Amino acid sequence: MEKPVHTEKLQTFFQTYRKGFLDYDVQAIEKCYQWPCTLNTPDKCVYIENLDDLAREFDEIFLQLKQADTQDIQALKASFTPLSENLLLACVDWQFINSKSQVFTDFSAIYHIMISGEEFKIINVISHDISNSLALSQPFLIEQ
Repeated sequence: MEKPVHTEKLQTFFQTYRKGFLDYDVQAIEKCYQWPCTLNTPDKCVYIENLDDLAREFDEIFLQLKQADTQDIQALKASFTPLSENLLLACVDWQFINSKSQVFTDFSAIYHIMISGEEFKIINVISHDISNSLALSQPFLIEQ
């Protein structure tokens, strides 16, 4: 059976995204987002209008990850479904692990991803309790 056309590109995209978090690399993360965009958690919804907004928000996220002594980020499950020719919906169940090899947070993130030529860009991400995970039509792996 042939792999869906976007599977490998999506795998590479999320590997880069994951590495950006592990390296606390705002520039790597910036390349994954289109702005304006929105970041939604159970606590807040943030409208990102420009690069400065995105950097400010991720500086805060990275500070939390550093304080938790993040050593690894694992994708427990990932799937996607095309919504149109240039829009994908993806769901990734993430697990963040500290230096004591303990899970300090896990959650399900639902991404709306715009496809522009060869580039994938997140336009909206919604984080939920992992119990709200979605199993979309095409599973894929995010290599650790």
